[in-house]
Amino acid sequence: MKNSRRKFLGMGLAAGLTPLLRANPLNLLAVTESTEKLRILILGGTSFLGPHQIAYALERGHKVTIFTRGKTVPKFHKKLFSKVEKLVGDREDNLEALKNRTWDVVLDNSGRKAKWTEDTAKILKDKVSLYLYTSSISVYYPYTGTDFSETRSMVTEIPKNADENEKANYEFGVMKANSELAAIRNFGANRTILVRPTLIVGPGDTTDRFPYWVARIEKGGNIIIPGKADEVVQYIDVRDLAAFMIHLAENKITGAFNASGPGFAMTTAAFVHGIHASFNSPVNYIQIDDLEFLRENGIIAIQPWVIQLPEYMGMSKSDNSKAIAAGLTFRPLSKTVEATKEWWYSEAVSQDRRDSILNNENSFIQKEEQILEKWRSRKN
Repeated sequence: MKNSRRKFLGMGLAAGLTPLLRANPLNLLAVTESTEKLRILILGGTSFLGPHQIAYALERGHKVTIFTRGKTVPKFHKKLFSKVEKLVGDREDNLEALKNRTWDVVLDNSGRKAKWTEDTAKILKDKVSLYLYTSSISVYYPYTGTDFSETRSMVTEIPKNADENEKANYEFGVMKANSELAAIRNFGANRTILVRPTLIVGPGDTTDRFPYWVARIEKGGNIIIPGKADEVVQYIDVRDLAAFMIHLAENKITGAFNASGPGFAMTTAAFVHGIHASFNSPVNYIQIDDLEFLRENGIIAIQPWVIQLPEYMGMSKSDNSKAIAAGLTFRPLSKTVEATKEWWYSEAVSQDRRDSILNNENSFIQKEEQILEKWRSRKN
């Protein structure tokens, strides 16, 4: 889980949105008209989520400023960066560019330390109306129990008796939870927006988690589907996430929201068939539902699948009803796959990355046939 994790309040508008949601059962993106054009500061902005936030914000007529170290060259929506103001600094020790400036909302995408959130929030609390922190459902780790709504208690410290592996699993969630608290401490609950995404997918992905499955299913052949057929997966298209965040800022909807999709309980079978609908490759899905066998062969976290050990069982069961009521919408999986394919075969992705996603020695496909041989032998 360590590698996959690293590589992985008011709702006054909800009642007014209810008729729209009923008339839009597929939850396709419904654009609302904001009453004012915002001055938006994005902490980060050049990696995965940021370019999509910028694209949507500019389309809506907002003004965008980004604060980065000036080292990452955006590989997606590159032309749009000529339309944004660029501030350079370092969240570790150089926030000078943020001082004596005012914005309407700050989108904190790059909060990788609670101290970073604390420091920027202190500087901006009297200069910015709203603070939106990009958090994670990892604040709910370990994923035991049945309640995965926003009222669930967050993990704010690593247990003293945790071993090294457990510490690694706790680390990210603890950082995100304490960063949320830092934002609230400085801005107050009525001026803070906390968005907790699940696995973020789509064009511009900086990890190989979702692109792996697009490439793997395109290749075809014998494909392992780990877990039981009725297990569910959760993910969020980066464009839906970006639009939701801007929507919350436009309408001043504060509070915590689980930004997870899709808008129904999608099974693993529906997920792979949904991806395969964009290809014509011959595939043979092999369901392996023996938990002990999966654990013995290291099939623990091939996201979006997560082995159903007690501490991970709820990872794909976050409750997104509050976010949907606040305006979160979802595009079909086919649209996500098509956009990911278009990006994957564009100049934004190097040929080396395309070649290595299935061919490098750590790729799951390199172990797949050997694991299948063990499975067949065990079944016989």
